[in-house]
Amino acid sequence: MVVLGLTYVWTGSGWLYLTVIMDLYNREIIGHSFSKRMKAETTGHPALDMALMHRNPPREVVIHSDRGIQYASKSFRKKLVKHALIQSMSGKGNCYDNAVTESFFKTLKTELVYTEHYRTREEARDSLFEFIEVFYNRKRKHSTLGYKSPVEFLRYKQQLIAMAS
Repeated sequence: MVVLGLTYVWTGSGWLYLTVIMDLYNREIIGHSFSKRMKAETTGHPALDMALMHRNPPREVVIHSDRGIQYASKSFRKKLVKHALIQSMSGKGNCYDNAVTESFFKTLKTELVYTEHYRTREEARDSLFEFIEVFYNRKRKHSTLGYKSPVEFLRYKQQLIAMAS
């Protein structure tokens, strides 16, 4: 199962919207996109494209999100059907099932965004990209993963599976 989430970061040139797709198995951000507009084509679509390229998931993986208009759009739903993904959306007023992405956004903002003053969207995008791809996925330890980073945890589990076969 993967979970989608969206947040925004203020810059001197306006809002930058960040969409992430997190793999719940190892808490890795497997897809993300940056946009100055909150539309499905500039938020959910590119993040999903990156996740599909990164993981090449089997058919019928569940992709969960809140009820945001970009995830309920015809174009986004059509893309999910094309890749045989099962869409799951939270119930009205239910904020708890997206808790893992909200927790990620809190970490991102506390450990990075609130300590920075981005002049441009490009400056913010570069900083956020480095946080996600270099620090969060590869170095930051997670208590839910036995104090391993998402990439370390996945590698560890793959080694265990290989040893068992």
